[in-house]
Amino acid sequence: MDLTAIQQALREQDFDAWLFYDHHHRDEIAYSILGLPELHVTRRWFYLIPATGDPVKLNHRVEPRHLTSLPGEQQHYGAWRELHQKLAAILKPYKRIAMQYSPNNDIMYVSLVDGGMLELIRGFGVEVGSSADLVSRFEASLSDAQIATHFAARDAMDPIMAAAFKEIGHRVRNGGWDEWGVRQWLGEAFAREHLVTDDLPIVGANENAGNPHYEPTADVHKPIHEGDLVLLDMWAKKDTPGAVYYDITWTGVLGQPSDKHQEIFHIVRDARKAGSGKVIDAFARGQRIAGWEVDEVTRAVIDRAGYGEWFVHRTGHSIGTSVHGNGANMDNLETRDTRQILTNTLFSVEPGIYLPEFGVRSEVDVLVHNGRAQVTGPQQEELVIF
Repeated sequence: MDLTAIQQALREQDFDAWLFYDHHHRDEIAYSILGLPELHVTRRWFYLIPATGDPVKLNHRVEPRHLTSLPGEQQHYGAWRELHQKLAAILKPYKRIAMQYSPNNDIMYVSLVDGGMLELIRGFGVEVGSSADLVSRFEASLSDAQIATHFAARDAMDPIMAAAFKEIGHRVRNGGWDEWGVRQWLGEAFAREHLVTDDLPIVGANENAGNPHYEPTADVHKPIHEGDLVLLDMWAKKDTPGAVYYDITWTGVLGQPSDKHQEIFHIVRDARKAGSGKVIDAFARGQRIAGWEVDEVTRAVIDRAGYGEWFVHRTGHSIGTSVHGNGANMDNLETRDTRQILTNTLFSVEPGIYLPEFGVRSEVDVLVHNGRAQVTGPQQEELVIF
């Protein structure tokens, strides 16, 4: 935990303090930001970091040492009345505090404090604000070393993607292949390049490409034939501590694409470019930009083309040591993500159109670093024909 940095961030965002609270390990964000080990938590604990001054720890007497690794004054409670009394006293100097809360549950990824606890804190006359942007700052910001691991994953994965399309074409024309076989082949390629992932890539042909989260299995998959559209969605990171993911999706056709294939791909491509371009332009101009704004400009391209109802998910997500990170998502559909896109953060831009007969998604990663935003890998301009 970097106490000095946290306190500086609190002052910049006009918070008097940040109150962390947990019971039964409900708030993984708190453990990550505070650098706490895995704890067996059967009683509530609280940790208050003021914008200036020393933190305060409040533990139950049954579990008095859970926060010993953290700096600050240690207090204990036993009965619930004592808990309320001590919490009120700890919070008395502060008017506005941050907690893992989001108004209207808009950003549910950080809205972890239960309603009863919010009622209790507000009952002490304290205003509770969302810690969402604070969480992004301390959970999604990447070091130079971590950024280097993202590019190392890119350098390993891009050749695998290109080789996969060629291998599909070769095998289908020389005996046949299927989605499950391609998925296994990709997993073996990852292992050779010392890439690790939370799940194997998505391989979807035709109507299965129209299911955004389709995953072929050994029992449920389909063969690939001449003329099929094939979507490959790959995400992985290098097998090193603190490594960061690279996450991409490309689409191709085995043989000759149809006019419909080309139409849908070009719409999705243009939407992707509008989204990434919005961020690149904002940082070039020195303007603040939130995740929802990227989704809005991306989605508008697909809406104008008449396919808005088939773009069924957010435009993109935060990327870090987990493929879905704790920074701003590019979203004004599933949520209105008002979190600012911060420097040293990484996220995907991945619009899609998912029709009953086939689907197209085009995904790149965007990094904000050294005052500018950039797409970190190759950008698909035309369908892969293989």
